[in-house]
Amino acid sequence: MTVTTPVPPAELAARVATVGGSPIRDILAVTARPEVINFAGGLPAPELFDTDGVAAAFAHVLASEPQRALQYSTTEGEPALRAALAARTTARSLPTTADDLLITTGSQQALSLLATALIEPGDTVLVENPCYLAALQTFGFAGARIVAVPCDADGIDPDALDALAAEHRPKLLYTVPTFQNPTGRTLPAERRAALARVAARRGLWIVEDDPYGELRFEGERVPWIATYEEARDRTVLLGSFSKVMAPGLRLGWLRAPAALRRACAVAKQAADLHTPTVNQLAAARYLADRDLDAHVAKVAAVYGSRRDAMLAGLPDALPEGSTWTRPEGGMFLWVRLPATGGHDSTALLGKAVENEVAYVPGAPFHITDADPTTLRLCFVTQEPEEIAEGLRRLGRALKNQ
Repeated sequence: MTVTTPVPPAELAARVATVGGSPIRDILAVTARPEVINFAGGLPAPELFDTDGVAAAFAHVLASEPQRALQYSTTEGEPALRAALAARTTARSLPTTADDLLITTGSQQALSLLATALIEPGDTVLVENPCYLAALQTFGFAGARIVAVPCDADGIDPDALDALAAEHRPKLLYTVPTFQNPTGRTLPAERRAALARVAARRGLWIVEDDPYGELRFEGERVPWIATYEEARDRTVLLGSFSKVMAPGLRLGWLRAPAALRRACAVAKQAADLHTPTVNQLAAARYLADRDLDAHVAKVAAVYGSRRDAMLAGLPDALPEGSTWTRPEGGMFLWVRLPATGGHDSTALLGKAVENEVAYVPGAPFHITDADPTTLRLCFVTQEPEEIAEGLRRLGRALKNQ
């Protein structure tokens, strides 16, 4: 009898080994204990979900058209939902038709589809510094060479972008220009216009991710980059219901020029055929029956009071010489501890968790020039009293380092 030595299975793809997991997910797993006040997540406040409205929308769809709701759908998305989203986009000064939109399974899928459609291994992608972590993962999986664009308190430096675009000939620039994750900053209108001019001059795509833009507490809305004439034929605008309706619906969309949108639709066919029909129809029904803008205004008002509570507690919680952003909306603010004193937010996280409070260290958000003194705080999940207590705990951790 011949004994065959088993041959081990083929190794995993190299990109799985070279692109790490999400540090935020790892932190959330460690800090899931209910006694921990968690400023680390990017989760909307669940008590503010319009559960009655969403439930009514699902009930209506399942009662009135159950066979359609539970059937396969088109890859591009349900016409009723695309039409409603097109109308909302047009009302915000960006003329849009239903055919301009592709419904995605969360805006995170939109990023993956764009990476599939645009990026060859070795292509250069420009990103903000610091940058949204899941975007870095997506572009890393696509084999992109990721180059960080220098930023200041207002966001991307257009002159630095122009120089890097000339040097590297990138495929695209990825940006969250409004209430950016992780910093909370907003790119001013004049810089948006400058970015549009750079994109036209250097021949690159702009991927404009806008998951937080409707969550404004104060100040005036800033136009999308996609509204500027120089950028209209080269900007992909991403949107999502995750922060304004409910993330569990996994509903996002992209608005893109026709050829790129068709390429993304082909990529989506290979990924999941289509976004769940029943969720799309329920969202369309919700938009028809409910006032989403009024709901978002209520959510933003609550978030604004929670931001104020965090801003009020930071001076006592943080070491003297610390600085932080004051976002006009969104979910996050960015802290920089003093350069002197050896402050390292990654090393300090364990001490914070011992004091039953958590945050996200800033280093993983950077491609280069990571500042170990930085950290991200999410202010929307806890009520003001809990925020105050969490900051007291953070202050104890920092003082006892």
